[in-house]
Parts: sequence; structure tokens; C-alpha cells
Amino acid sequence: MITATQGVKLTSQCDSCGGELVRDVGQFIEQGRLRWGAEGQCQDCPNAWCETDTGSAPEEIRQALLTKHGAARLRLANQDASLVPVLRALREMQHLSPGEARRMTTDFKEVGLVGTSVEVAYLAQGLHNRSVAVTIAPSPS
Repeated sequence: MITATQGVKLTSQCDSCGGELVRDVGQFIEQGRLRWGAEGQCQDCPNAWCETDTGSAPEEIRQALLTKHGAARLRLANQDASLVPVLRALREMQHLSPGEARRMTTDFKEVGLVGTSVEVAYLAQGLHNRSVAVTIAPSPS
């Protein structure tokens, strides 16, 4: 089972007091599921919280991770491999319609799938479980 974690620290103004709000945000794979989390604490008042959920992270978190750590690209290791297990894995993991899964599978075959390193590791794990060999590499900006 693949484990992957990626995080970043963000600062902004506290909505409660105007002080400095420090947030730790990130993505991780836990028990085979893609998850995200965020916790924040004001440095000047008691304002604090923590939240976590499964699935895709909110876009603000994804963009912060991509900005800090860069993107990763997932590709088929064998371009002649059957796409049927790819289609099944992507539909199951991403909760896609058949048409959406076909488009994503086509993109995967042609140029690869790009995302945060945790998103790519999660997809690689699901494809590996269906005996699809993949490669992961940094994606140019």
C-alpha cells in the first residue's frame, strides 16, 4: 500500500481579530483513501479549527500544494497495455460517468494525468491494484 503526504503552511489575516492566522493544509493517503486536512490557529486570539475529509481537496489547498511542491505526472509504463482496467480503475476511484472515464483514460494514454504528488500516488495505487504498470515523474510547469 502506498503512503503519501504533502503539506504547506499558509498565513492570512484572522477574520475574528485581524491578527495573523496560520494554517497547515495538506493531502494524504490513509487506509487506501485520498484525504485532505486543514487546521488553523490565530496567533493573537483563540480562533482555531481543524477539518479533514476524503476525496479531492478544495482548490485552494490543491493550488497551495502545487505552488509549493510542483505537479507530478502519471503515465502508462506500457503504451500497448489494455485500457479496460484503466477505465475501470478511474471510474471506481474518481466516481466518473462512463464518458468522463473514457475522456480521462484517453488523456492518460496520450499525455498522462497531472496533479499533486499525493493525487498521482493515489491513482497509481488504484491502477497498480488492477495490474496496470505506471510511471510517476515531476511535471514541468
